Amino acid sequence: MTSFETKTPLGKTGLSVSRLGIGSSFGAPTRVIEEAVEQGINYLYWGTVRRPAFGRAMRNVARRDRDGVVLTIQSYARVAALVAPSVEISLRRVGVDYFDLLLLGNWNQPPSPAVVDAALALKDQGKVRFLMVSTHNRPLLPSLFEGYAKGESPFDVFMFRYNAVHRGAEKDAFPFLPAEQKPGIVTYTTTRWGDLLDPRKMPEGESPPPASHCYRFALSNPAVDIALCGPANRDQMQEAIRSLELGPLSPDEMSRMQSIGHHLYGHHKARFADAGDEPS
Repeated sequence: MTSFETKTPLGKTGLSVSRLGIGSSFGAPTRVIEEAVEQGINYLYWGTVRRPAFGRAMRNVARRDRDGVVLTIQSYARVAALVAPSVEISLRRVGVDYFDLLLLGNWNQPPSPAVVDAALALKDQGKVRFLMVSTHNRPLLPSLFEGYAKGESPFDVFMFRYNAVHRGAEKDAFPFLPAEQKPGIVTYTTTRWGDLLDPRKMPEGESPPPASHCYRFALSNPAVDIALCGPANRDQMQEAIRSLELGPLSPDEMSRMQSIGHHLYGHHKARFADAGDEPS
């Protein structure tokens, strides 16, 4: 069994990334993030909730080795004039000259041309290096991938939900990826908001899997470059990192995760539905 400890290219960006990425929303202390970077995690995502402790961690690790970390900032701006200020404020807070990736977040239709132009202007100015987009509309992804394959997309990386409960990407997204020069793929909500770890929600007679199995599930799909985790403390961070050493799920482990996921999908409604999901 191979591990997930080796870094992987992120699409055509030239960036080499750890298979596990860290999101900022759940409040892990600064030192926990720094320790994870020391252990080889280099993808840091200052996302939906820009926690100050996470920003300090980004600043500290960037000061030590800016080229060794991949820093992503997210913008939910729907007004083009707000894209640049959001990024520029974050650059000052983190104390860096550029972010590696600017994520245009939660676009369920293609981002407006004005917002894309504002993001491209930041790229031209050297304030971000590459653009990515996230969506909860999985049926949109094939057309986005088609534009990428034709060289017509401003985006080098795409982000969407994928876990043992929400497996729709296996039919709506992954089969439509270009056969050559695949874009970067980042997945999130890997524990399904903790549902996969909740003993009260398991099928009868089942115990919940460890969180590391949830990350291994996502990373066992060869299309996935990075699975995001959202640790709140050191124990959660270290359990996520353990997934890299353990590597892909065995056939029995995969079957169990799929069975638990199927149960959760049918019995516990998603907090946020993706377009393409079947009614629970």
